[in-house]
Formats: sequence, structure tokens, C-alpha cells
Amino acid sequence: MSPVKTAPAALTAGDAALRTQYLTEVLALLYPEPCRTDGTPGPLVAEYLVVPSRHRPRLLVPMLSPTVAAAAVRRYAEPQSRMARLKRDAVVAAVHTRAAGLLFRDRIRVTGPVSAGIDGYLSDALRRDLAVSIHIGPARANRKPVLQLLSPDGDTFAFGKLGTGPLTRSLVKAETAALTTLAGSGLTKLTVPRVLHAGTWRTMQVLVQSALPVWLPRAPLTPRRLTAAMVDIAGCRGITTGPLTGSGYWHELRGRLAAVADRPEGSGLAAAVDVLAAHSGETALRYGAWHGDWAPWNMANLADTLLVWDWERFATGVPLGFDAIHHELQKRIQSTGDARAAVEATVHRADELLAPFGVAPVAREITALLYLVDLAVRYLTDKQAEAGARLGVLGTWLLPVLIRRVEEL
Repeated sequence: MSPVKTAPAALTAGDAALRTQYLTEVLALLYPEPCRTDGTPGPLVAEYLVVPSRHRPRLLVPMLSPTVAAAAVRRYAEPQSRMARLKRDAVVAAVHTRAAGLLFRDRIRVTGPVSAGIDGYLSDALRRDLAVSIHIGPARANRKPVLQLLSPDGDTFAFGKLGTGPLTRSLVKAETAALTTLAGSGLTKLTVPRVLHAGTWRTMQVLVQSALPVWLPRAPLTPRRLTAAMVDIAGCRGITTGPLTGSGYWHELRGRLAAVADRPEGSGLAAAVDVLAAHSGETALRYGAWHGDWAPWNMANLADTLLVWDWERFATGVPLGFDAIHHELQKRIQSTGDARAAVEATVHRADELLAPFGVAPVAREITALLYLVDLAVRYLTDKQAEAGARLGVLGTWLLPVLIRRVEEL
């Protein structure tokens, strides 16, 4: 795994309030009673610097030592711009020289028995001393505590995820299973994390995975190398061929769709799927595996390998090429901010994106539209709109394009 996604440069007031609330929730989860985080005197379990502030929290930096604090900031996120990198480097310099108090006023002292907190659990499970850095992410249905684990000398050796509710527990379990499967799949075009520990703690599902070396020098990522890695994943569990409506994928998708049929956008999505089935149900597709969320922020290209993390959506038996369509869509949304235009442009490129996967020309647009259906069902199942996700309301970007393109088949 790698550092988490970089947050937008400016937070809205609503997002800031949600992060503040989430900070309180995370502390209660990671340091439950009899631990205290309200300044109550007692044995010190951990001390964190809140970056940038308690009212706009993004990162809890462990203050074990300047070296650990600097490493926690340096490797917590992948800056997406030169300005973001400069800001990150300024924070690193501040905590390393003990000048952080001049920039960041808020600290959290955790007191109580060491064994009651997440630090004690992870130290016992991994049988080593460690410090924990905690990421406070934006509102999403699948938001979960993400922990950077550091050695006393500042080495980032692992990342941890905690599933705290039904959705996130299932996702953490799924990622554990995916990484276990991939460890023996003979991949040659990319590198994935290793499972260091998996278990449960206080009803939470825990996954600790090795930290991929994203701090090593980067190399330019060519389209050929990216596609080769995606093809490697697509075939890692075998490839099958068959008509769409006779496939296991189709029956699984229809089951997921039925579960969200009563949602406001579910009926429109179901109608589009019916048209797609009537027009293309007998079209032969190729089925294999996909990462499930292959986006620019979930990978890093080195000279000798492509590092890819966040495997919680990995699945098998899906139409080949889903990863290529997903990556193209996410890249366009990230670069332009216009999600609806990004969907249009991505479907327009279906021929070019899917040809390397051996997808027949007649099946390429159908595959792209199936991907949009799959993504829409995911958003509705996860209740992204209710969670406040930026693109949670599908009717503003994905559904209009999907419905129109299906009707034009």
C-alpha cells in the first residue's frame, strides 16, 4: 500500500465540519475507554499533532520524535501539484526542527493503559515497536481509518485499514482476500502489497499490509506499460468467453441492481440495463479479473516495476478491460473536474482502450456501458450520496450519459 490520496487544497465549510466530527469518531474507535483524549492526566499512550488544525484535520502526526513526525508527514500523501509538494515539504521541515508548534497549535494527548489502544494491539500483533499516524479523509461511504505504521527510527513499514461498519468491514475483508490471492498469481508486470496481519479488534476488521516503496525515484509511465499491467491482472485467474446475458457476471450484476431498485436513481438505471440486455444480450464477451479502482492515485511507476495498491474492489469474472475504462474516467475527472464530460470522452475512447484486451470491436462500446452500470450500482449500494460524496448524485453526471448512449445503440 502507499500513502493515501491527497485531499483538495481547500476544504468547504461542510467538509471541514464533517472531518472534525470524524476526528472525534476515529479517536473514540482507536482509543476507547479507559483511554482518554480530553487532556485527563494519566500515563501517556500517544501524542499527536493535528495538521493543519483540530477544526480542519487531515493528519494526526505522532510526536514520538522529530524523525518519526517528519517521516509521517513526508509519506502520508502523494502531492498532486508543485504547490502541494512545497506545502508538504514545509510541514516536514517544521516538525523535523521542532518548530511545528509555531504553525500548528492543536495537539491531542492520549492517556490511559497502552494495551487499550490501537498502538498496543498492533505492536503485539506485529511483534515490534511502532508509532501510528492517522489519516482523516473526506466524507465517503467507504471512509475508514487508514493508519501509517512507522518504526522508532522513522521507517514507514506498513499501512493499516480498519473496517468499522458493515460496508467497510466487507471491503477490508475483500482486500485481505484479494492480496492473498494475488500473492500466488504469478504477476510479472506490477507489484502489490503483502498481507502482514489480518484479524479483528473490538469488532473492527483489521488489515495490515506492507508499504510499497513509493518514495523511490519515479519513472515516466507509458500507456504501453500501464496497459500491460492491466492485462496481467485481467488474466491472473484465467479468461472465459460467453454471451453477456448467459454469464455469471450478468446474473451477479442483476442481483446487485435488484437490491437498489427502490433507490431514487435505481429505476432509471434498471431501465437502461433492460435496453442493454435486449440489444446486446447475445454479444460474446471475454471475462477476467480487475483491480476495481485502478486510478492515478492508486499507483506509482518506478524504473523496474509499477506499484499498485488499494485492492478492496478486486473481482474476477468481469468483462475484460474494465480497469482501462475506469482509469481513463478517473484521470479525466481528476484533470478537468467535469465528471459528465469525462464520462462522454471515456466512452468515446472505448475502441482504443479495449483493443489491447482482445475485446472484439462489436463489444467495445457495450463493455464501456456495462462498466458505467457497474460503477453506478456500486455508488447506489454504498450510499455515496447519503455519505456526502462529491459525485454521489449519479443524476448529475453518470446516468444522463449512460441512458442516452444505451438508447442510441
